[in-house]
Amino acid sequence: MKLVKWLLAMMLTLVVGITVYLTMFFDLNDFKPQIVDAVKKKTGRDLHITDDLSWSVFPSLGIKLGGITLSNPENFTPASMLDVNEAVANVALMPLFSQQIEVDLLKLDGLTLNLVTQKNGKTSFDGLMDDSSTAETHVDSQTSDAKANSLQTLDIGGISITNSTVNVIDVASNTTQTFSLKSFTLEQFSLGKLADFAYEFSATLPDMSLMSSGKGQVQVAQDLNNVTITDFTMSHQANGDSLPNKTLTAEMTAQVAMALETKTIELQLTKLSALDIAAAGDVKVNYANKIPKVAMNLALGDIDVDALLPKEATSEEATTEVATVSNTEPDLSALSAIDLTVKLTAKSIKVNNMLTQNWLMDMAISKGVLTLSQLTADLYQGKLALSAKLDGRKSLPSYQFDKKLTGVNIRPLLMDAAEIDLLSGLASFEVKGSGASLIPDNVKKNLDAVGKFEVSDGSLYGVNIPQMIRSAQQKLQGNLSADSKEELKTDFTSLTGSFTLKDAVVTNPDLAMAAPLIRLKGKGTANIASEALDYTLTTSVVGSLAGQGGEIDESLKGVDIPLTIKGTFQAPKFGLDTKALLEGQFKDEADKAKEKLKDSLLKKLGV
Repeated sequence: MKLVKWLLAMMLTLVVGITVYLTMFFDLNDFKPQIVDAVKKKTGRDLHITDDLSWSVFPSLGIKLGGITLSNPENFTPASMLDVNEAVANVALMPLFSQQIEVDLLKLDGLTLNLVTQKNGKTSFDGLMDDSSTAETHVDSQTSDAKANSLQTLDIGGISITNSTVNVIDVASNTTQTFSLKSFTLEQFSLGKLADFAYEFSATLPDMSLMSSGKGQVQVAQDLNNVTITDFTMSHQANGDSLPNKTLTAEMTAQVAMALETKTIELQLTKLSALDIAAAGDVKVNYANKIPKVAMNLALGDIDVDALLPKEATSEEATTEVATVSNTEPDLSALSAIDLTVKLTAKSIKVNNMLTQNWLMDMAISKGVLTLSQLTADLYQGKLALSAKLDGRKSLPSYQFDKKLTGVNIRPLLMDAAEIDLLSGLASFEVKGSGASLIPDNVKKNLDAVGKFEVSDGSLYGVNIPQMIRSAQQKLQGNLSADSKEELKTDFTSLTGSFTLKDAVVTNPDLAMAAPLIRLKGKGTANIASEALDYTLTTSVVGSLAGQGGEIDESLKGVDIPLTIKGTFQAPKFGLDTKALLEGQFKDEADKAKEKLKDSLLKKLGV
């Protein structure tokens, strides 16, 4: 027992002796010139320490620094790369002898970091590190890891970082991005226990400003391999002309789990609210490989994409932008550096004024290829099913897709999507296609596709074919004033056809329409680049064309009546091919006359 007392007394005497020596006879400030000269020799930079250095030894080993400035390379603006107002670190001395770290206080205030990139590519970091530092750092990091894993305890009384700013300056583009950490605080912290933390952060970017604040609890496992953040709540606000209504706010609550040994991060998003969008889900990241593997599973509420997009540019700006974009193939090389899978559900999504509900999407990006294996949604009382693939591994991207619509109410869809009031009914539509290039003009030219369609119990708007035939018939009979104010609509029971798309031209060789009074067959083309229509239709009368004006001669029943569709998608023009009709009638009359003459001759010959 006496031996233990003597050992403790000797250790206490040793510590007190060292403390007295260091505080009374050893002045850190005497080493300022040597420190400044060493930095100048090693980096070529100027280091200024305006405040006196002070330290303590017992009961804590601590140091206080202040008024520190490290210069940028010569002729850089700003002249200083690093400014520190005050830095304080105090570590309890006695626990260090038993491999226990107890930090009383870590404090950093007024740090300013100016990171400059010149027009010639030189940066503020040039000259600060040499090639040998990489290997040394690797060895040191392994040593540090070994020491860290052998720690018995790590207790921190508190961490405070205040008024810290990072300025990222690009001279070539004349832009400055400012990131400011107003405060970061960590309360009493120990390994294996939860500790409260909070932050306030802001950023000023060329096109917007951002403010963010948050708080939560963090826990680091005893072996330092697992980090958990619970009840992490964050509030964000962004302001900028490119944002919807020039402002964006978001609230988020999440749980985070990091496994340093297996190099994985899991984010459980329990709540997200932004721009009237509610979301929940999880994100998993595995960064053990060169390309981190990310898996997202998100459930979204109602989304109005149109409201999220920036306001339309003026016509002159839009023309300039289109001219620029149309000649530039997008660079998709970044897809090669992404390994991502996404499973997404959404209550509803509105885009380009089209409303869809009950979205389900499975998408993956891997090795430069984006694969949309499944996208289904409810769409205007029907169903949408889509699969697609985009290959960005080459400079000229290529794509393929398979799209199906079933039971869709086609009239409101066309009105919302393209403001076209042309067709109504329940539509089914299938199309498969492929192409290369994502330049808008090239997409129209290079897209090859085949498909078919069927519309039931609908109407064709802009034309009343029975009325058109009645009017033409009356005019042929001499009533040149014949006209009608009936609604320009032709009802039908079915409308079917197939099509091919090549060189921006849709070709439909087998259009067929069945209506109560008529049967229609036709063929033609539609140019998706110019939106020009060129259709030739043949109509056969199968029922009475009598209207409210009284009985009409039914001599056209069974006669093929040629119609045409010209104009554009937005303004189709329907017409009756009178010349072809007359030629058809004359041919029929001539055939009848021939038959009549033949019968007369046969009678005369007694046959």
